[in-house]
Amino acid sequence: MSENAPKEAAPDPEASAAERKMQFLFSLRSRGVTDARTLTAMEKVDRGPFVRGHFATHAYDDTPLPISCGQTISQPSVVGLMTQALKVQPRDKVLEVGTGSGYQAAILSQLARRVYTVDRHPRLVNEAAEIFRELDLTNITVLTGDGSFGIPDQAPFDRILVTAAAEDPPGPLLAQLKIGGIMVVPVGQSDAVQSLIRVTKTENGFDYDELTPVRFVPLIEGLGRDE
Repeated sequence: MSENAPKEAAPDPEASAAERKMQFLFSLRSRGVTDARTLTAMEKVDRGPFVRGHFATHAYDDTPLPISCGQTISQPSVVGLMTQALKVQPRDKVLEVGTGSGYQAAILSQLARRVYTVDRHPRLVNEAAEIFRELDLTNITVLTGDGSFGIPDQAPFDRILVTAAAEDPPGPLLAQLKIGGIMVVPVGQSDAVQSLIRVTKTENGFDYDELTPVRFVPLIEGLGRDE
C-alpha cells in the first residue's frame, strides 16, 4: 500500500453499539413486540450483563442461552411478548416467578412501581441481586423460595409473570392476584411445546386468552440444589 494512501478509520464503538441496538429493536418489532413502553424498557436494559461466560458474545441474539443451575435466559422476543401481554402500569406491584438471570425482572422494573422476583436457586438469586445493585435497580426485591406458592405476605399483586411452565395456572398464584389483575404463564407439558396464557381475574372468576406457542423449563416445587 502506498505511504500516501488514506488510512482506514478505526471502528467507532458508539456507532457499533447504536447499530446493534437498532438491529435488536428491529428484531423485536419483527416478532410482534410493538408496545411502545415495552420497547423503551428493552432499549434501556442491556442484556449483556445478564449473559456470562463464553455465551456473552451472543447476548444480543434473539435466542435463549444457558445460565447457571441448568436454567436458561429466554430469547429477547419472548421476554418482550410476555412483558407486552402483562400490560404493566406505572403504579403496579408485580410478582415474577422464576428470577433466572434477572433480565426479565430488570425489564419489568422499568415499567412498574415495585417488582418482587423469586427463584428456587439461591445461586441465581445472588447473581441477579448483584447485577441489580450494579445497575442501581432499586425497585426490585429478589428472594429465594418456592415461587409456585407466590409471596403471600406481599399479596395481592397487580400483575404476575411466571417464567416456567405449569400444567395449569397455579392456584396459589391466582389467589394472590388482585381483581382486575393479569397473570401471564406458560401452560403445558414440559417435554412439548406449551401455550403462553394470559389470565385476567374478574369479580366472577377468570378469563383466559391463549397467546402464542412457547417452550420453557418446568415449574418445580421446592428449593433447588445448586451445582
